Amino acid sequence: MRSQLLNILLLSALVAVPGAQWAFGQDLKLKPEVAELIFDKAPFEQCHASTILELPNGDLLASWFGGKHEKDNSVEIWMSRKPKGGTWSTPEQMTNYPEVPTWNPVLFRDATGKVWLFFKIGRNEREWIGAYRTSVDEAKTWSDVVYMPAGLLGPIRCKPIILSDGAILSPTSVEAYQTWSGWMERSTDGGKHWSIYGPLVYEGVREGLIQPTVWQAKNGNVRALLRSTETIGAIVESTSTDGGRTWGPVTKTALPNPDAGIDAVKMTDGRVALIFNDTATARTPLNLAFSDDDGKTWGTPYVLEDEPGEYSYPAIIQGRDGKLQMTYTWKRRRIKHVTVDPSAIKTRR
Repeated sequence: MRSQLLNILLLSALVAVPGAQWAFGQDLKLKPEVAELIFDKAPFEQCHASTILELPNGDLLASWFGGKHEKDNSVEIWMSRKPKGGTWSTPEQMTNYPEVPTWNPVLFRDATGKVWLFFKIGRNEREWIGAYRTSVDEAKTWSDVVYMPAGLLGPIRCKPIILSDGAILSPTSVEAYQTWSGWMERSTDGGKHWSIYGPLVYEGVREGLIQPTVWQAKNGNVRALLRSTETIGAIVESTSTDGGRTWGPVTKTALPNPDAGIDAVKMTDGRVALIFNDTATARTPLNLAFSDDDGKTWGTPYVLEDEPGEYSYPAIIQGRDGKLQMTYTWKRRRIKHVTVDPSAIKTRR
């Protein structure tokens, strides 16, 4: 009897904790307008690390890496297109490096309308070089591969942003031997030249953080959230007051992180939407949370996926119609696309 009473009290306490409500409050599970796998069959066994972009005509582009398994030489960058009102096209191979794997594509459209497909090439993260292809006709045709100078990697996993002064800020990071650091690459001439700023480090932890996601706050500051290792165990944050050139202390947030990718977007209604794994131990569940104060505090997360398996490395954008478009790894076998209307979702407390 005492054991049963203890269990009831423990369950009640967990329900009262905002960070735990996703596991018990079924009303927090979202029902997306669209929830679909981008492809059913593909010429690769595994896939991971997707990115998504909306074109002016409403078409969506998605890209990811796929091959026998991550780090295998068979891994190439793939892309699919979804015409507005249509269905996703058959995946198209965008790279051809049979003797070395490719990694982490990132789609970006600059102020001139040029579409960029950034990616990395190398046997492992410590040997990466940055590369990209571009398109000036809304992704109908693509340039040859351009290799970035040594020391530049481009956006490492999450999308760049265009700041209010017109500069492009590209969130990146380096996984060197026994030390991980976040960095920012900044261009004031449309991507012709880049300056590197940082590092963003968590004091006392060498292999601490990577893969920043950034947005510009209402007051003009740039805010960054970063993936962390289990040593830290939580998403970390930092703020720049000068357009990404210098950064304040890197500190823990109240949001857990199981050493997995995150992504955020500043929405037109002033809120920030964050997609992440709301746990310190696994890559499920996958959750969506909102902030009304540029990431200082976060509402109770909603659930996108909570079944067994891996649901990770998400990407998120807001389309011209105001809806959130998200892609993520689905069990390492598929890439899933989800559409949610944030105007119908409150910031839960």
